[in-house]
Amino acid sequence: MSSRASTFAALGAASALLIVTACTAGTSSGTTSSPGSAVPAAATTTDPHIGAPPGAEVLARPAVGEPFKLTIDYSNTSALDEFEVTVDEVRCGEPLDPKALAHAADPGTEPPPEEGKQYCVVSMEVRNAGKSEADWSADDAITLNVDDTAYSPTQSDNELAGLYAQYWSDQGKTDPSFGINPGSRSPEHAVVQIPVGDEPTTVWVASGNLLETIDGVEPGYLVQLRTPGQS
Repeated sequence: MSSRASTFAALGAASALLIVTACTAGTSSGTTSSPGSAVPAAATTTDPHIGAPPGAEVLARPAVGEPFKLTIDYSNTSALDEFEVTVDEVRCGEPLDPKALAHAADPGTEPPPEEGKQYCVVSMEVRNAGKSEADWSADDAITLNVDDTAYSPTQSDNELAGLYAQYWSDQGKTDPSFGINPGSRSPEHAVVQIPVGDEPTTVWVASGNLLETIDGVEPGYLVQLRTPGQS
């Protein structure tokens, strides 16, 4: 069960979620720093893998709308979980989605971001490409990057993302963090705060459930939110 599933019980205290301006996006770092912190990503701005965690294997650099496959193995079993993930868009600086806010403890009320920050919503589609029911959550597996600086979701950001999950569950689309069957597709959302005025450039998606394990930084995908040559 993902961290999101465990936080749903606390959503009575959580406020709102958001949908935010369509942006170009950023990718991430997989360090041991606490969620929500800004951490260095790639070492130099000339690095074609800028936004990937230092030392991480970049499996591919897909564009927005281009699916990629996550293969998750577990140390205590030979079974594999496989997911096809597509980052559909990243929106920053807009009000939260009112349909998601309706599931907040105080419906319609949007909690303010941290001072000097803006909310960004990363919208994804997740398909179970494996052979059995499996679960996956973006909560601890992605970062949103502004060039070489990576931002990860805070606990309160994950609670806001849970409001999206509740809304889509009402529409018959179970959040992937609760498990989906082979061939099933479901929307997944991540909420991340970045500085006001910044524009994300990449999204880093770890090929696993965590950005980093005891074995080191996980490999992953560096989703490009800008087209080549776009400033």
